[in-house]
Amino acid sequence: MTTDPARAGEREAELRRRLDEAEETLRAIRDGEVDALVVRGEDEDEVFALGAQDSYRAFMEAMDIGAAALDAEGRLIYANAALCELLGHSARELQQHGIFGVLADPAGSIVRDLIREAAAHRRSRQMALPCRSGQVHVEVTAAPLSLGFGEGVALTFTDVTERIEAAAALESDRIGRAIMNSSNEVVVVCDAAGLITHANAGVRQLHDGVAIGQPFDQAFPLDFSLGSGLISGTDLIDVALAGTSVRGVGATLTLDGRMRDVLLSAGPLRRSGETIGGCIVTIADVTEQRATEKRQALLMAELTHRVKNTLTLVMSIANRTISGAKDLPDFRTAFARRIEALAATHALLLEGGMGRLTLAELIAAELAPYVSVGSERVRLSDVDVRVTPDTAVALGLILHELVTNAVKYGALSNDQGTITISTAAAGQATEIVWREDGGPTVVPPEKMGFGQTVIARGLGQSAAQPTQVSFRPEGLECRMFVPTDQISAQ
Repeated sequence: MTTDPARAGEREAELRRRLDEAEETLRAIRDGEVDALVVRGEDEDEVFALGAQDSYRAFMEAMDIGAAALDAEGRLIYANAALCELLGHSARELQQHGIFGVLADPAGSIVRDLIREAAAHRRSRQMALPCRSGQVHVEVTAAPLSLGFGEGVALTFTDVTERIEAAAALESDRIGRAIMNSSNEVVVVCDAAGLITHANAGVRQLHDGVAIGQPFDQAFPLDFSLGSGLISGTDLIDVALAGTSVRGVGATLTLDGRMRDVLLSAGPLRRSGETIGGCIVTIADVTEQRATEKRQALLMAELTHRVKNTLTLVMSIANRTISGAKDLPDFRTAFARRIEALAATHALLLEGGMGRLTLAELIAAELAPYVSVGSERVRLSDVDVRVTPDTAVALGLILHELVTNAVKYGALSNDQGTITISTAAAGQATEIVWREDGGPTVVPPEKMGFGQTVIARGLGQSAAQPTQVSFRPEGLECRMFVPTDQISAQ
């Protein structure tokens, strides 16, 4: 059979034209340029719609949320511009790689599960979606989609990042307020202008009025120590607003005439984007702590002073006792008793918390081994006065020597003697009188022993005037004078 070359060429050209048309149709379908495909049939043409009667492409493009249409196999048919922008890929890239080619796990797995669950009914789920700008929170909805050539799935991606961040911020604010209110310290929040915007319940400890709305330095008038390098509360706020945190700054707060020692800490309040929108300041009232520390320091200094004085006194007692002792046993007895008297006075001071002892307590402690202060042999008058610790030590030693002398030679050496102890005002001093009666006749000693030295000089330079000792025949009498600032009414 002979073939006409011209006719063969025409057939080939027709086939090429049809092939080009098919490729162009496929391209148009792929790029979303057509909404339906018309296939010529022997009896009638068949129209395969790619969407509903109205253009699904126009509808999807009008949406401001990400949207995509997938066939029953999960292949991408169309994705709108909002979804391309959300995922950070062009329409061509999405067509090339498919929706699951750009959704990395776990986001891809979540969408696949959602599509399976939405085979018959609409399903939604929130998830974090990675994108080129970082990460966004989206609510993905999958719903059945009827296509002209079969069934498919419609996907929408709604950006809910702002809603979630707002909810998180609200919860964070709630937690922050709860923390503020549970704190024992004063916590205030200031804005960029230094005005107080929030304050916890603890602020009532230091502020009787309304602190919110006031400038920080007016609500809390502070006097900073020189070593802090700060001048006012405004400077503290400015440092925090500049992004620097400060801790444990000491200051004195004066409110309604009351002065309180406080420790302040301040730090920047950072919002989203690391911008500083204000600062947080905590104020701890350490007045009682400072007072305790001062008392402890004073007690330590007092203790050191007392130890030094006591050691010196013990050395003096030892030297004086040994010089007047007949032999070693006599020294041992006399020295032990004097140390015991000294220890008894210190024990009384310790029991009183190093506070002031009463003269009555000292007298009772020294007389206890020999006679009760409630007996007829001891008469006390106006002895319920307090003395300072140093004076108590001196009086304790003097009373010990007076009691020892009375037991050996005076009113307590027989069954009839009595002792009268009284106090009376004497100008700028209080006079303490020890008087013995009813004992053996008193004979003045030929020389002054250590006991007499302690009695005469025991108060030392702190005495208002020298101690006077009279050796009356009917009984010894001792007059001691204590300055008014070392003795007081109980």
